[in-house]
Amino acid sequence: QVQLVESGGGVVRPGGSLRLSCTATGRTFDDYAMAWFRQAPGKEREWVAATSWNGYSKFYGDSVKDRFTISRDNAKNTLYLQMNSLKPEDTAVYYCNQDRQFHYDAKYWGTRKYDYWGRGTQVTVSS
Repeated sequence: QVQLVESGGGVVRPGGSLRLSCTATGRTFDDYAMAWFRQAPGKEREWVAATSWNGYSKFYGDSVKDRFTISRDNAKNTLYLQMNSLKPEDTAVYYCNQDRQFHYDAKYWGTRKYDYWGRGTQVTVSS
Protein backbone atom coordinates (compact mmCIF):
# COMPACT_ATOMS: atom_id res chain seq x y z
CA GLN A 1 0.00 0.00 0.00
CA VAL A 2 1.38 3.36 -1.01
CA GLN A 3 1.73 5.80 1.85
CA LEU A 4 2.96 9.38 1.65
CA VAL A 5 3.52 11.28 4.88
CA GLU A 6 4.48 14.95 4.82
CA SER A 7 5.79 16.82 7.85
CA GLY A 8 7.69 19.92 8.91
CA GLY A 9 5.13 22.60 8.27
CA GLY A 10 4.36 25.42 10.67
CA VAL A 11 3.88 29.14 11.09
CA VAL A 12 6.76 31.38 10.05
CA ARG A 13 7.26 35.08 9.49
CA PRO A 14 7.91 36.50 6.01
CA GLY A 15 11.55 36.01 5.13
CA GLY A 16 11.83 32.94 7.32
CA SER A 17 12.67 29.34 6.46
CA LEU A 18 11.17 25.88 6.86
CA ARG A 19 12.26 22.40 5.84
CA LEU A 20 9.57 19.95 4.82
CA SER A 21 9.99 16.19 4.73
CA CYS A 22 8.07 13.47 2.93
CA THR A 23 8.39 9.79 3.67
CA ALA A 24 7.13 7.42 0.98
CA THR A 25 6.51 3.72 1.51
CA GLY A 26 4.84 0.92 -0.42
CA ARG A 27 6.95 1.31 -3.55
CA THR A 28 10.66 1.12 -4.29
CA PHE A 29 11.54 4.72 -3.50
CA ASP A 30 14.34 5.20 -6.00
CA ASP A 31 12.27 3.81 -8.86
CA TYR A 32 10.43 7.12 -8.89
CA ALA A 33 10.96 10.78 -9.50
CA MET A 34 9.49 12.85 -6.67
CA ALA A 35 7.67 16.14 -6.62
CA TRP A 36 6.19 18.69 -4.26
CA PHE A 37 2.81 20.30 -4.79
CA ARG A 38 0.83 22.83 -2.78
CA GLN A 39 -2.74 23.98 -2.43
CA ALA A 40 -3.67 27.38 -1.06
CA PRO A 41 -7.15 28.10 0.31
CA GLY A 42 -9.66 28.49 -2.50
CA LYS A 43 -7.12 27.57 -5.18
CA GLU A 44 -6.30 24.48 -7.20
CA ARG A 45 -3.32 22.34 -6.32
CA GLU A 46 -0.16 23.54 -8.05
CA TRP A 47 3.15 21.92 -8.71
CA VAL A 48 6.16 23.37 -6.84
CA ALA A 49 9.32 21.35 -7.58
CA ALA A 50 10.49 17.96 -8.84
CA THR A 51 13.58 15.81 -8.72
CA SER A 52 14.71 12.74 -10.65
CA TRP A 53 15.06 9.29 -9.08
CA ASN A 54 18.70 9.90 -8.12
CA GLY A 55 18.30 13.54 -7.10
CA TYR A 56 20.68 14.79 -9.78
CA SER A 57 18.05 16.56 -11.86
CA LYS A 58 15.85 19.23 -10.30
CA PHE A 59 13.18 21.51 -11.68
CA TYR A 60 11.29 24.35 -10.02
CA GLY A 61 8.19 26.36 -10.59
CA ASP A 62 8.82 30.01 -11.41
CA SER A 63 7.26 31.21 -8.15
CA VAL A 64 9.75 29.30 -5.97
CA LYS A 65 12.88 29.25 -8.11
CA ASP A 66 15.97 30.49 -6.25
CA ARG A 67 14.15 30.28 -2.89
CA PHE A 68 13.27 26.59 -2.53
CA THR A 69 15.55 23.56 -2.84
CA ILE A 70 14.30 20.02 -3.40
CA SER A 71 16.44 17.06 -2.36
CA ARG A 72 16.09 13.40 -1.49
CA ASP A 73 17.77 10.71 0.58
CA ASN A 74 17.05 7.37 -1.06
CA ALA A 75 18.56 5.45 1.84
CA LYS A 76 15.88 6.96 4.09
CA ASN A 77 13.01 6.92 1.55
CA THR A 78 12.66 10.63 2.23
CA LEU A 79 12.13 13.72 0.13
CA TYR A 80 12.88 17.23 1.39
CA LEU A 81 11.95 20.78 0.52
CA GLN A 82 14.08 23.55 1.97
CA MET A 83 12.09 26.75 1.78
CA ASN A 84 13.88 30.06 2.29
CA SER A 85 12.78 33.68 1.97
CA LEU A 86 9.20 32.64 2.54
CA LYS A 87 6.41 34.94 1.43
CA PRO A 88 2.76 35.16 2.51
CA GLU A 89 1.79 33.77 -0.90
CA ASP A 90 3.64 30.55 -0.04
CA THR A 91 0.92 29.80 2.51
CA ALA A 92 -0.61 26.47 1.53
CA VAL A 93 -0.87 22.80 2.35
CA TYR A 94 2.18 21.08 0.86
CA TYR A 95 2.05 17.57 -0.58
CA CYS A 96 4.56 15.19 -2.14
CA ASN A 97 4.08 12.51 -4.74
CA GLN A 98 5.89 9.96 -6.86
CA ASP A 99 6.12 9.78 -10.64
CA ARG A 100 7.56 7.24 -13.05
CA GLN A 101 9.04 9.97 -15.18
CA PHE A 102 10.97 13.22 -14.71
CA HIS A 103 10.65 16.08 -17.18
CA TYR A 104 11.90 19.64 -17.36
CA ASP A 105 8.37 20.66 -18.26
CA ALA A 106 6.11 22.69 -16.00
CA LYS A 107 3.05 21.71 -18.02
CA TYR A 108 3.85 18.03 -17.44
CA TRP A 109 3.97 18.46 -13.70
CA GLY A 110 1.03 20.80 -13.61
CA THR A 111 -1.30 18.32 -15.30
CA ARG A 112 -0.26 15.11 -13.52
CA LYS A 113 -2.96 13.05 -11.82
CA TYR A 114 -2.16 10.64 -9.01
CA ASP A 115 -4.17 7.91 -7.32
CA TYR A 116 -2.62 8.52 -3.92
CA TRP A 117 -2.04 11.62 -1.85
CA GLY A 118 -0.92 12.12 1.71
CA ARG A 119 -2.56 14.48 4.20
CA GLY A 120 -0.09 17.22 3.50
CA THR A 121 1.57 19.63 5.90
CA GLN A 122 0.34 23.18 6.49
CA VAL A 123 2.72 26.08 5.91
CA THR A 124 1.55 29.49 7.04
CA VAL A 125 3.63 32.60 6.35
CA SER A 126 2.35 35.53 8.33
CA SER A 127 3.62 38.45 10.35
